[in-house]
Amino acid sequence: METTRHFTATTYVVNGGATALHAHDRLGIRLPPGGHVDRDELPHEAALREVREETGLAAELVADESSVTGPNTRGIPEPAHLLLHDINVHEGGSVGHQHVDHLYFARVDSREITPSSDGEVDAGEWRWYTAAELAASDLQPDVVDLGREAIAAVEDA
Repeated sequence: METTRHFTATTYVVNGGATALHAHDRLGIRLPPGGHVDRDELPHEAALREVREETGLAAELVADESSVTGPNTRGIPEPAHLLLHDINVHEGGSVGHQHVDHLYFARVDSREITPSSDGEVDAGEWRWYTAAELAASDLQPDVVDLGREAIAAVEDA
């Protein structure tokens, strides 16, 4: 069986020592903003677009950029992590669909969430978590770890 892979971008946004997570209807867990990379986008552009669409916030990525250059080469913001998510796992362990996720950290100037379009998660489904609240929560362990890492990275930048 062939596995279909899509590129995605996820961004942990941080303001005042807390990161925003929303209740994901289909998955039943809390996640940061994110989604698929469009055909005409680079991953970091998709990360910023998804934050803007889902939260209404203008984000500034906290990311290194490669200094390698060439006649047709330039660096782009590098994700904090590059992750592979199995989305559609079949009986017997074969995987039909995966997301290659470019995971970024970003700072935002506000905690006022106002989704920019219909079909986005309602503002009331978002919650800001401090590092201590994440540590004490029953959220997915990877969400806790990455959220805490994002808060530290943005505070140290």
